[in-house]
Amino acid sequence: MTAERIDGKAFAAGLRARVAEQVAAFTAAAGRKPALAVVLVGEDPASQVYVRNKHRAAEEAGFESIEIRLPADTGQADLLAEVARLNADPGVDGILVQLPLPEQIASQAVILAIDPDKDVDGFHPVNVGRLGLGTPGFVPCTPRGCMMLLRDRLGDLSGLHAVVVGRSNIVGKPMAQLLLAANATVTIAHSRTRSLPVLCRTADILVAAVGRPEMIQGDWIKPGATVIDVGVNRVPNPDDPQKTRLVGDVHYDSAVQRAGAITPVPGGVGPMTIAVLLANTLDAACRRAGLQVPDAA
Repeated sequence: MTAERIDGKAFAAGLRARVAEQVAAFTAAAGRKPALAVVLVGEDPASQVYVRNKHRAAEEAGFESIEIRLPADTGQADLLAEVARLNADPGVDGILVQLPLPEQIASQAVILAIDPDKDVDGFHPVNVGRLGLGTPGFVPCTPRGCMMLLRDRLGDLSGLHAVVVGRSNIVGKPMAQLLLAANATVTIAHSRTRSLPVLCRTADILVAAVGRPEMIQGDWIKPGATVIDVGVNRVPNPDDPQKTRLVGDVHYDSAVQRAGAITPVPGGVGPMTIAVLLANTLDAACRRAGLQVPDAA
C-alpha cells in the first residue's frame, strides 16, 4: 500500500480562490476592501520572504495589503505604539506582527497589545480562551489549515483517535483543541513522551509538529492512518553538501508505505498557512462590518 498524497498546495489555491470571491462580495457590500496590516521589524531573511509572500497573496485576493517595515533597533515602546495606532485605525481589519522579533522586544508583550478582534494570527490569550470555550474567535492559521485538510480527506472525525506530537502554543495545543471540538479522541504527546512509537501506532490521525527532522518513522504509523506533517526543517542535501533540503517531522519515504494518506514537505501544510491567514482576515472584516462570516472551507 502506498499512501495518498494530500496536496496542500492545490487545496490552498482553491481556498485562496474562494476567499477572493468572498472579498469581492465584501467590497461591494461594505464599500471598501478588507485590510491586512503586516509589521516586520528588522531584516531576518526568512521573515522577509514570508512577509513578501503574504503581501502578494493578499493583493492577489483583493485585500488592501499594508506593509510596515521597522528597523532592527526599534524599541519595544515604539513597536507597541505602532500596534496601538493600527488597533485604532478603523480601516485595518487584521494585524500581524511577524515573528521572531529582535531580542530587545518581548514577543508576548506585543501579542497582548494587539486588539483580539484584529488578531488574525490567533495568538492573543483572548482568542486562545475563545478556542477553548468553543466561541467565535481566531484560530492560529496552521492548525486551522490542518483541520481543513483532515475534513476534506476524512469528513466526520467523530470517534477517531488523534495523536498530536508537539505542544507548542502555535500548533500543538490549538490543534488538539480543534480535534476535540470535532469529537475526536485526542492525545497530546511530545519528544519526552514514554513509548512514543507505541502511542503513535494507536493513532487514526497523526499530527507531527515536534520540530525534529524525520523523527517519526514509518513503523510508528498505524496502517491506513492519516498523517499531517507540520514540520519544516532544513537539513544537508546528501546529493550536494553545499545545499540544504526541506524535510518534515515524519520520515516520508517510510511513512508513505504504511499511511493511508500523508501531507508531503514541502507542498502539504505549508501553503495552507497564508491561505488561512487571508480567510481569518476576511472573517475579521465581516465581523467588524456586521456582515455574515463566510464559510471559507
